[in-house]
Amino acid sequence: MIQVKEVTTPKDQRAFVEFPLKLYKNNPYFVPPLYADEMKVFKKNYHYYETSEAVYFLAYKNGEVAGRISGILQKAANEKWKQKRVRFTRFDCIDDEDVAAALFFAVENWAKEKGMEEVVGPLGFSDFEREGLLIEGFEELSTFEEQYNYPYYQKLIENLGYTKDVDWVEHKLYPPKEPDKRLPELREKIMKRYKVHLSETKDADEFIRLYKDDFFRILDETYENIYGTVPFTETQKKELIKSFRQIIDTRFVAMILDENEKPVCFGLCFPSISKALQKSGGRMTIPTLFRVLKAVKDPEIIDLALIGVLPAYRGVSLIMIDAIGRMMTEGTAKYCETNLNLEENYNILNQWKHFDNVLHKRRRCFIKKL
Repeated sequence: MIQVKEVTTPKDQRAFVEFPLKLYKNNPYFVPPLYADEMKVFKKNYHYYETSEAVYFLAYKNGEVAGRISGILQKAANEKWKQKRVRFTRFDCIDDEDVAAALFFAVENWAKEKGMEEVVGPLGFSDFEREGLLIEGFEELSTFEEQYNYPYYQKLIENLGYTKDVDWVEHKLYPPKEPDKRLPELREKIMKRYKVHLSETKDADEFIRLYKDDFFRILDETYENIYGTVPFTETQKKELIKSFRQIIDTRFVAMILDENEKPVCFGLCFPSISKALQKSGGRMTIPTLFRVLKAVKDPEIIDLALIGVLPAYRGVSLIMIDAIGRMMTEGTAKYCETNLNLEENYNILNQWKHFDNVLHKRRRCFIKKL
């Protein structure tokens, strides 16, 4: 017997957050999100609820939790893109078509009640959340920024009438075996032509103080027309900056400034903490904290989080590529993970030709008309 229940109590909330931790226990590729961050979504003042509504469901089979799913009505996104969509996210399930059907029926019914016409996902509240269903690369370590899932998820979703909306691809970037000797000279020419230079700020707090406003300004312009992006409110910006402050390391950030010290382009990377979090289920225990600090100090992997560039300065992207290359060659990192790039975003995908690269993962966003 299958029963779907809306999450309403603290006990339900814990069960919702802990279900994937049990489903993926001892899986070598799964990386949990931070437990405390996941619990925040149940707070009434959660910053994304300024522009969104959300619902959370658990599925029970024979009295045991067998799956979970969340639906998001992202009003700001619907207004921007002139759509009537509900997003599904945080879908996890045992390999059971009936359980999956019951979960998606609950979200679809909620979407109809809200007057929506489509369900899409996996998509979060914004691009800063995990998104996309893994459909290739199941034997690759997940990044902290993105979700791992079992191969059978695709079958469960497609059998319910969902089809491809967009795909993202992910690459591993390695320093080229034979560095382009022309690169330093080209970099200098570009810097002179555009009258730009790299920020030399080494203190993370000062970096945030100087550039936080421009960061979001560049971000909004860069991703204005990118699939599913959502404008940020002031409250959301403050929360994101608070999160960045805990993990930003100026060794892995490149900010390009114009002749008036105004930012025009940035590349934001994070030391990978994937392996450090695997044993703790995302809980920041003392042993986990030590593992995280070690990973941040001497990272084996660098996660590329964001690249932003103002339209008038797209020609400076080579400077950013050079900076990412130096992050690897001058430190302990073996390679860089790009995280998600839309498969047709050739402006960014063409930049990876400057590295020895491997396309190792593919993710999909699905859509179903109601």
